[in-house]
Amino acid sequence: MALITLTTEWRENDIFHGILRGKLSTSCPGAVVVTNASGIPPLNISHGAFVIRNTFSHYPEGTIHLIFVSTEGSGQKPHLLVKARGHYFIGTDNGMFNLILNSEPDLIISLSNDDDADEITLFVNAAAAIAAGQPPEKLGRKVKSLAEKVPLRATIDRDVIIGSVIFIDSYGNAITNITREIFSRVFDGRDFRILIKSNKYYTEKISRLYSDEPVGELVTRFNTLGLLEVSINGADLCQLFGVDTGDAVRVELRDARQTGNGLFKN
Repeated sequence: MALITLTTEWRENDIFHGILRGKLSTSCPGAVVVTNASGIPPLNISHGAFVIRNTFSHYPEGTIHLIFVSTEGSGQKPHLLVKARGHYFIGTDNGMFNLILNSEPDLIISLSNDDDADEITLFVNAAAAIAAGQPPEKLGRKVKSLAEKVPLRATIDRDVIIGSVIFIDSYGNAITNITREIFSRVFDGRDFRILIKSNKYYTEKISRLYSDEPVGELVTRFNTLGLLEVSINGADLCQLFGVDTGDAVRVELRDARQTGNGLFKN
């Protein structure tokens, strides 16, 4: 029985969800169809890739992942079937696959579309063929490489980690690209200060739980992905302080002359 996941820019009540699910029910009878994520910000490839990169491995090998994020194809951005790590990914070569995998895939097929079908029909037909056990090579021609889109990484500069917000979750918590490993490498056993939005807000500790800090206080912790997360206990950090993806997050050595710990001190 095939398992098919959907990651889309569409709201759950959007007509496209009904069209897609209807076509899958017709072409892939018996398949289990799961919404992995919907409502991805339109055309936001980085956001969509972050979601898929951190979720696809939780599905069993052989899962077919349909990706409807910035889906319109062209000669320079063909529609692809990509096989990697035991999974199949169907989407557009807009840099998404490179961000999801960050490694060479096992197989890349540029999907044939002689009938000039729309993206939903094309992706469903490809998923149905894979679910039926057809060799991926029959769906198009092999290509050697994916469009490159370089992920934004934290950097180290003289005992300072310079990172940025790469994802905002449903609670308004700001997830950064600062990993537990890089943080430990630089600041293990040393006093530090974590600043967000330049020097406006800061904290000087890492918490395990949100409730480790009083309601209304800044919380910095490493989440289940091993990434530094900045939040406020009981509030939406990003809405309250205008934090957005791309905003700077800086970790630096704390000067012994600096005292205090709070949101509004500089």
